Amino acid sequence: MPIAQDPLSVEVTLPREDVALVTVEGYLDVDTATEFQHHLANQLHHGRRHFLLDLSAVPFMDSSGMNIILRVYQEARELPGSVHIISPTPAVRRILDLTGVSITVPVSESVDEALERVDRPQAAPTEPEA
Repeated sequence: MPIAQDPLSVEVTLPREDVALVTVEGYLDVDTATEFQHHLANQLHHGRRHFLLDLSAVPFMDSSGMNIILRVYQEARELPGSVHIISPTPAVRRILDLTGVSITVPVSESVDEALERVDRPQAAPTEPEA
């Protein structure tokens, strides 16, 4: 039985109580997508509304990874919350662009930039004056 050459590593940190920074390292494909999905589901279960997905160490992602990102994006929007992709590798960025995922899910170059985007929509809506 062959051993996976590049197993998936997922680390979750909490820059804020409602924000999960999910740092992914390794191939995000049909063999590893379930592990990624479990981490995201666990964070949703614990009340996280905003997800920062650091893909800077993901050399390859297939449709399994994209589907999970889109699924958590839809679930987060209903909360309401958000999903942000951070620093995807060129190969992953190309897939996100070709499939249109990068149009739906914002792509940031840093954690700080993504956190600014998390704050922006919360400040934008204003209550109508009576």
